[in-house]
Amino acid sequence: MIPRLLISLLAITACLSCTKQQVQASYDKQETMIDNFVTAQLKNEGTYAVYNKGSVRLVTVKGEGTDSLATDGVVSYYYALYRLTSSPISSSNLISTNNAEIAGSSWTLSDENAFEIITAKLDEADYVEGLRNGLAGVRDGQECYILFSGKYGFGDRIHGTIPANSGLVYHIWVSSISNE
Repeated sequence: MIPRLLISLLAITACLSCTKQQVQASYDKQETMIDNFVTAQLKNEGTYAVYNKGSVRLVTVKGEGTDSLATDGVVSYYYALYRLTSSPISSSNLISTNNAEIAGSSWTLSDENAFEIITAKLDEADYVEGLRNGLAGVRDGQECYILFSGKYGFGDRIHGTIPANSGLVYHIWVSSISNE
């Protein structure tokens, strides 16, 4: 009896170890895709990258002023959320948006309020770690991409139409920030 139990436990442990290795390999592949995307975009004049705890904020429009969003500040923004793939910014990867221009004619909604700007306190909002870390430091008027692997997203949870362990790309248009 004990040898069978021991063999079963070893088999379960081996399966779990294999699964963890597969998930880590997936995250590593996502990190490589992020690095490739960032490297390609950095060739554009005025574009720069900010790295923060697993997130990359790729700034394409610098924004205004000298203040940047503190970890307990309030930010107002429009966004488009994409699933990270080898071609991350494409309409086929678009998951959600509150930007009517991005939604275009392909999305019809019964609730036009879905395209309203989001205003939230960074430390109180229900953000995944990758988005929270990417938003920290944005400026008024900044346009950027925030990229992170599934490790900093929803992890092994399925979230709506987002598969488990998915890397994500947020295209963000910051309207305003406040640190008061």
